Amino acid sequence: MTSYSLLNNETGEKVDLPLVKGTLGPAGADVGKVYDKMDLFTYDPGFTSTCSCKSAITYIDGDQGILLYRGYPVDQLANHSSFIEVAYLILHGELPNKTELDEFDASIRRHTMINESLLSFYKGFNYDAHPMAMLTGIVGSLSAFYHDTTNNKDPKHREIFAHRMIAKIPTIAAAAYKKYFGQPFMYPKNSLDYCSNLLHMMFAVPAEDYEINPVAAKALDVLFILHADHEQNASTSTVRMAGSTGTNPYAAISSGIAALWGPAHGGANEAVLRMLEEIGDVKNVQTFMDKVKDKNSGVRLMGFGHRVYKNFDPRATIIREQCHKVLKELKIDDPQLELAMKLEEIALNDDYFKSRKLYPNVDFYSGIIYKALGIPVNMFTPMFAIARTVGWVAHWNEMNADPAGLKIARPRQVYTGAPVREYQAISTR
Repeated sequence: MTSYSLLNNETGEKVDLPLVKGTLGPAGADVGKVYDKMDLFTYDPGFTSTCSCKSAITYIDGDQGILLYRGYPVDQLANHSSFIEVAYLILHGELPNKTELDEFDASIRRHTMINESLLSFYKGFNYDAHPMAMLTGIVGSLSAFYHDTTNNKDPKHREIFAHRMIAKIPTIAAAAYKKYFGQPFMYPKNSLDYCSNLLHMMFAVPAEDYEINPVAAKALDVLFILHADHEQNASTSTVRMAGSTGTNPYAAISSGIAALWGPAHGGANEAVLRMLEEIGDVKNVQTFMDKVKDKNSGVRLMGFGHRVYKNFDPRATIIREQCHKVLKELKIDDPQLELAMKLEEIALNDDYFKSRKLYPNVDFYSGIIYKALGIPVNMFTPMFAIARTVGWVAHWNEMNADPAGLKIARPRQVYTGAPVREYQAISTR
């Protein structure tokens, strides 16, 4: 069996690094005793080579383009399952039977309403406030309404929290959308499935009936499956770090929403639409792509390639099909969508992009779908947050269910400030 040690080349001092092995993927070298034995920290900015926990939820192999939820390939789930069934799988570790799925689905539908007094919270935001600002504040405030069921050590309380959070996040996001447009809030309907209910709450108005397009609802369902979890990314790690303090679960989820807001994370699909606006016209696409190839131009191609997936993003292959279905079904004459399809055509056929694995990723296609459905750019990241809430809740629950693994996060640092100095009176400075 392979073993690893950390050696001080000057003194010969050696510390063994026990291996922590998982089911798939690389093992982790346990460096927990290095500081005690060698007075030395490990240095890994961005934690790109550091395991922060053990988890049985999601596995990614970026080199091979593999994404598994609880062992199931994401493409199988996207093609054959539903978001609610995948949510159950991520939370419980196994696919449900029909009775379990029906009970879980019914519980989520019953928890979709939010406390009426929460609607007054929205009045405190300016009309043009970013919806993510509203989500961060409203979700954090939920702890004031459900403080009697936030015992993190109680499995029943954790289950109640999970169902409430997954059920209420679409309602909270839809209310933020209505606030932005100055439209009356629409209450959820328990008769509708998860994604149809979201579309109803966003686009219906009291003055007339709203008919839900099944193609649009299906596209959202697939998108939500693809975004449900993505291992220890920035927002999930934030939820775990906040949760490690024992804070109430709604505060932990709120911290994840704040982290997701960043343009380098959940805001990536917003950047795709901004790029399309800058290109302006389909006749400018080739010129733009030529600038992308010029490393001195500073022009970046947004929505192509992925930090984790070095070959291809398995989610992009799936959502590409849904993207084209939506565009065909809705028959939208939008210059930006024509522009996007031209970008896709060039990237998939140009040797420059093919050799660098710069294929359209899930952010590219999700932005196009949201645009086609009439969802404004500032709602793209809230849509991401709705889907990712399942993963955040599952990771928070996994951490709290394992007392041995629940340890408060406390990263170290290499201090680069001033050395010890003596205070001097102001008259001598």
